[in-house]
Amino acid sequence: MFQIFSDIASWLVFDLLGLSADTKLGDALHFFVEDVTKIFALLLVMIYLIAVIRASLNVERVRDFLAGKSRGFGYMLGSMFGAITPFCSCSSIPVFLGFSSAGIPLGITMAFLITSPLINEVAVLLLMSLLGWKFTLMYILVGMVVGMLGGLFLDAIKAERWLQSFAAEALKHGKEHEFQSNSQERQTLTFSDRHQFAKQETIDIFGRVWKWVIIGVGLGAALHGFVPDGWIESHLGDGQWWSVPAAVLLGIPLYSNATGVIPVMESLIVNGLPIGTTLAFCMSTVAASFPEFILLKQVMQWKLLATLFAVLLVAFTLVGWTFNIISFSTI
Repeated sequence: MFQIFSDIASWLVFDLLGLSADTKLGDALHFFVEDVTKIFALLLVMIYLIAVIRASLNVERVRDFLAGKSRGFGYMLGSMFGAITPFCSCSSIPVFLGFSSAGIPLGITMAFLITSPLINEVAVLLLMSLLGWKFTLMYILVGMVVGMLGGLFLDAIKAERWLQSFAAEALKHGKEHEFQSNSQERQTLTFSDRHQFAKQETIDIFGRVWKWVIIGVGLGAALHGFVPDGWIESHLGDGQWWSVPAAVLLGIPLYSNATGVIPVMESLIVNGLPIGTTLAFCMSTVAASFPEFILLKQVMQWKLLATLFAVLLVAFTLVGWTFNIISFSTI
């Protein structure tokens, strides 16, 4: 589905500009064009569709359904939804805002936001072929548990107070049943009304975040491919306890989506990097990179970003240690 963006990038960078795919500049520029066009398309489509759904459905039903269940059930639902949606953090922003507008607790929304970039169907298929179904199932369960525990912790410290003002207002209005008085009216809106509402939402949100997409992906592209081949395996491949947090920290300045990191994951595992260290590195690259947090800054204040950042780093380190212990004990 996303091949068209790679084709556009190849045409622009390799055919039109004449750069070679074998050079770091050509590779980095191709990465930049492909990811920017893909994220822009995802943002526009997702913001519009979520806005149409918000204008069409009675969001109170979603909130009331969750209100009748335990908070733990809500975390599980948020994490499960994140596991089956192929979003990175940046393209999850409109979904994040949609959840907030419905008054869904921040912890449940964060369970979705944390899990979504971690679990990917391509990663699942790769791990299944390389490591078998047991490790793959553990990978899925661990990713969901990370999301659920992250949501639980952020709710416990009342992290919603650290949302940006417009996101906090959306959550506040949702909790106060702002839309209850006109929920019946929403169900009778014409398609033209829904389109106009969605169009305005798309313009407003896209206008707020587009430049941060360019900055974030640009930073990732500048760093993409500039780590020497074999460096990671040679320096972190012996399985020492410190290699896992080192791999997590190393992944932060890099950038990739879950699909793009799959060849890296495969290469690292095949070349002997311990499984836990590999997973920790790839999780950090996908869900805790600087570019992703630059984009998330549009909906979160620095305190919430720093807290989320710390939660992810601790979680990835624990995941890496756990998988290394399991894999070494099975050798």
